[in-house]
Amino acid sequence: MDIKEIIQKPIQAEFAQFKNYYSEQFRSDVPLLGSALVHVAGSTGKMMRPILLLLVAKSCGGATTASFAAASALELLHTASLLHDDVVDESDMRRGVPSLNVLYSNRIAILTGDYLFSSSLYNASLTKNVDIIESLSQLGRTLSSGEMLQLQLQHQGGFNEEKYFEVIRCKTASLFACCGRFGALSAGADPERAAQFARFGEILGICFQIKDDIFDYYDTNIGKPTGSDIREGKITLPALYVLQKSTDEKMVVIKNKLNAGEPLDEEQIACLIEEAKSGGGIEYALEKIEEYRREALALLSNDIPDDCREALTAYLDYTISRSK
Repeated sequence: MDIKEIIQKPIQAEFAQFKNYYSEQFRSDVPLLGSALVHVAGSTGKMMRPILLLLVAKSCGGATTASFAAASALELLHTASLLHDDVVDESDMRRGVPSLNVLYSNRIAILTGDYLFSSSLYNASLTKNVDIIESLSQLGRTLSSGEMLQLQLQHQGGFNEEKYFEVIRCKTASLFACCGRFGALSAGADPERAAQFARFGEILGICFQIKDDIFDYYDTNIGKPTGSDIREGKITLPALYVLQKSTDEKMVVIKNKLNAGEPLDEEQIACLIEEAKSGGGIEYALEKIEEYRREALALLSNDIPDDCREALTAYLDYTISRSK
């Protein structure tokens, strides 16, 4: 059986119900807004976050209407943040199709994002769970804080491993953590079990981002050129490792420039990429992923149904082994 089939097998019916529920969030009686929402709905990804939430809910007794509302709240918040990111970054493509700000305008993209943010909060309120509502509200602040921290580090320097993990916990892992927490809470689990699954989700998010960062050192089909992170001033784990270890003169110069918030030239970018690949940076990042994997597996207790444990394990392994 394909790994994606293993992941979705325990929640096939629930996932079908969720997709019907979620599609209703992209309807509007205002023609212009409705048209924009249709475009956004057509460029949704694999819905891995809702799948995680539903798997956790199933592990804790079963998905409910509150689970669908919570999953929608998270996915809508994430989608809204992407629309705003496209405007800020002046992006012209999103998941292989023209971005909303290019097809329409920055104003319409921002207003559509605002609409989805409000829809996210509305769905959170439908759960009738104060913990979910408070966590979602905090999540928006966390995502913004992560973006601001990354911008500060890009322009002022000061990247180190501690800051790197702080950024990815805010920008990526916080969403996955909420999937775990909301899945458990929406199924009626106690706070301790919710915290357990929140940590499982956080680890998934950390592993996802480390693996995504590794792709930047190779020619892969992920829609961005090799070295684009470094070119933008984002120094990721493989590079941080060799920058800390290497005493080579070229690397010292690169390290000093980055610490001062100065951009690298193309030759220095190529040098840093090669050093990360040949100097153990990639291996170090993969070792970190494996450490996190062991911790995540230990969180899957024996009282979880076998098919859910198998699906969550497959989800973790898919996150780690994916090729794009």
